[in-house]
Amino acid sequence: MDSLIVRYLSSLSNGKVVLWCYLIWWASTVFHHFDASLNIWLNSIGISVVIGIALILSVGGFKSATRDRWQTFRLFAMPFCVSSFSSLIKGKGFVLVFPPSATELFTSVALCFVFVVVVAGLRKVRAETSA
Repeated sequence: MDSLIVRYLSSLSNGKVVLWCYLIWWASTVFHHFDASLNIWLNSIGISVVIGIALILSVGGFKSATRDRWQTFRLFAMPFCVSSFSSLIKGKGFVLVFPPSATELFTSVALCFVFVVVVAGLRKVRAETSA
């Protein structure tokens, strides 16, 4: 039970659990509304580069000793996800980030819920085995 993924998931901070839920929500939306239009994905990459660089500069620049590779990746991935999400849901009846389809909403919520339950379970097992 001490695999790398189990150790990673059981040690996630609450903030990173929320970030993973954001990613799960994004992936569910991409699955339900995928559009192969090259413009959507190229624009999202362009926005990711521009905003990602700005975010890197805002947290100490490219040589910051306190930032790790995953943080750097997230600073570029988040603008990509936001811009592609926005493009994919435009004109499809979403209210804020919530889809109009009950099935799609249930899928996204259920996936996030399962992820949170798995993380909580792994935390509990880790706490019991280390006690």
